[in-house]
Amino acid sequence: MSDLATLETSILDQIAAAGDEAALEAVRVAALGKKGSISALLATLGKMSPDERKTQGAAINQAKDKVTEALAARRDVLKSAALDARLASETVDVTLPLREAPTEAGRIHPLSQVWDELTTIFADMGFSVAEGPDIETDDYNFTKLNFPEGHPAREMHDTFFFHPKEDGSRMLLRTHTSPVQVRTMLSQKPPIRVICPGRTYRIDSDATHTPQFHQVEGLVIDKTSHLGHLKWILHEFCKAFFEVDHINMRFRPSFFPFTEPSLEVDIQCRRDKGEIRFGEGEDWLEILGCGMVHPNVLRACGIDPDEYQGFAWGMGIDRIAMLKYGIADLRQLFDSDVRWLSHYGFKPLEVPTLAGGLSS
Repeated sequence: MSDLATLETSILDQIAAAGDEAALEAVRVAALGKKGSISALLATLGKMSPDERKTQGAAINQAKDKVTEALAARRDVLKSAALDARLASETVDVTLPLREAPTEAGRIHPLSQVWDELTTIFADMGFSVAEGPDIETDDYNFTKLNFPEGHPAREMHDTFFFHPKEDGSRMLLRTHTSPVQVRTMLSQKPPIRVICPGRTYRIDSDATHTPQFHQVEGLVIDKTSHLGHLKWILHEFCKAFFEVDHINMRFRPSFFPFTEPSLEVDIQCRRDKGEIRFGEGEDWLEILGCGMVHPNVLRACGIDPDEYQGFAWGMGIDRIAMLKYGIADLRQLFDSDVRWLSHYGFKPLEVPTLAGGLSS
């Protein structure tokens, strides 16, 4: 019995000295495993007499229970210590700022925003949106729009042409969205009231021109449409887009192959400290071109000019975006600079709307 007490004390000391769960498991196997010291004592009970088995069996089982309890208690202590060590090594500094959410980091590009503003304003006036391909035929881009042979726009120095086909015809990157007007007149019967926003392409590049830019054109075809209607539409659009109660407009005679008469439109503004304010001041800024649709264009699109007439206008989306949001260089719109976009862009959940106010 003294040997059992010594063994029990030795095992309990080893359990108390175990520094981690691996060491504790080694002590358990040495004491209670198949070949463990206490397991070996339990194996001798079968060779003892009933009286010895009764006395020593109780003592050995009591020692086994003490060792088992000590193992469980020490295991809990070691697990708790391991957890404390892990928490200490993996702490999070809650004083650091939160990472910016995707809805806060992302920005709506000013061109996308102005595109939405345009379509919203004209949709409120009853216009639908018409679209067409960027790659066009010479017929739709020039011929049906009354561009004469030899016009500069038909030359390689002004237009991106593709290689000639076998029949000699050449496709091109459209120089304006007017081919969409042609496609609309060929596919729909009057009355027609559409706007045509989209990408356009011309060989030109400087602070106010890029080889690829955006344009929106409008078209109205009806039996009684006239310049008075055109002026009202443009006046209401400028008031809504630039967010002013009133804005003076000046219409000057001009020339476009596809309209007759043709007009350039200036709007009232005031230049002050590098900024342009609309609806006030004594300066004028040209913003778009317009006019009555030329009878030759109507005929080319299968519309009788003796029965129907219409008007059209066109403006650069990039230009009016620069004017409204104070962008100095047109090329910055296409630089893909995230820093620039974070300054001029709009948060997805805070974009200006016609109903909520176009100013964010």
